[in-house]
Amino acid sequence: MEMDSSITSFPDIGERAFGNIGRTIVSVFMCAELYLVVTGFLIVEGDNLHNLFPQMKISGCGIQIGGRESFVIIVALLITPSVWLRNLSILSYISATGVLASAVIILSILWVGAFDGIGFHSKGEFLNLSGIPTAVSLYGFCYCAHPVLLLCFVCMTISYSSIAIFGYLMFGSKLDPEITLNLPTNKLSSKVAIFTTLVSPLSKYALMLEPVASATESWFPNYHKKRYFSVLIRTGLVASQVIIALAVPFFGQLISLVGAFLSVTASITLPCSCYLKISANNLGREKILVIGTIVFSLLIAVFGTYTSLVQLIHGTVLHI
Repeated sequence: MEMDSSITSFPDIGERAFGNIGRTIVSVFMCAELYLVVTGFLIVEGDNLHNLFPQMKISGCGIQIGGRESFVIIVALLITPSVWLRNLSILSYISATGVLASAVIILSILWVGAFDGIGFHSKGEFLNLSGIPTAVSLYGFCYCAHPVLLLCFVCMTISYSSIAIFGYLMFGSKLDPEITLNLPTNKLSSKVAIFTTLVSPLSKYALMLEPVASATESWFPNYHKKRYFSVLIRTGLVASQVIIALAVPFFGQLISLVGAFLSVTASITLPCSCYLKISANNLGREKILVIGTIVFSLLIAVFGTYTSLVQLIHGTVLHI
């Protein structure tokens, strides 16, 4: 952006570096990442609501839908009207409360460990080498939706590391992919953490799906300005996410896959590749660092994606 003032977005950078192919690749990875991140929101909502109301089931016409699946469908129905909106300025302010929500969740979890009888004395396998690809993939995913600001990265690193460390000390190897599923639901601090976790994704859903919806609508230039067509496309996107959330209900594995294949690529590989292409003539020793970062990110993508796919196949197909 410093080299060309006409660049205003990440796809513009891809085009500046590699032409139309670069723009297309960047756009595809960004949209796929956002699409699956929002799908993960549905899984989180279903898991946590089912944890609070384990007896919930929907039955009718000889069909019975389980509690978690029921909540995924109900939440999707409640969220769908918000994705029809084109002016998301109000939602952008609401989603900004995510920073406060993160602090509330961390403090609530700390309260559970310190004052609600859980403690910080659990033991587990301290180093699991086979879990490193998954851990790195999850860690990479954490940064996919944040601005590329050093202060933001520092704050988020502290937040994520705190939850990881406290979660291990509180629950050891029994820690679930979502720490809220481990919390005792009869404690006020646990309920605060769980309900905050439920509200935060709802406020971000429509805002994060908007770029995907806009990109999808642009494929149909003769219809994309028509209101009914926009509603149809956006409703279809939510419906497809519900299907994925029901078919792949494993939050940890899905987010690990997104982190390895999409987030690391979109957040590290592509920016470094574009920077290397655009600024190659002005780089000295920094060029070695950039190339090394690209190679490292590709290793994460390959091994992390493989590990996540194996775990998903075992869980959804082989039921292991």
